[in-house]
Amino acid sequence: MTTAKLHLTFPEHLVSEPVIHRLSSEFGLVTNIHRANLGEGGGWVILDVDGDEERISRAVSWLMEQGLEVDRILA
Repeated sequence: MTTAKLHLTFPEHLVSEPVIHRLSSEFGLVTNIHRANLGEGGGWVILDVDGDEERISRAVSWLMEQGLEVDRILA
């Protein structure tokens, strides 16, 4: 089991989409939001993601395909 800390930057069109819920349900990951600042024009989320490294990597690729900017934060 690995924990990754991610900084997600949301474009305006994805702010109201259940992106984090889909990480849990589609990739079998456990998520925990540490901080967030979202508004109508976009925003950001600091998110812990627990799971195996392969699932996390696939989830990060999927997030980028959706149009989010994803940065992995090294702890």
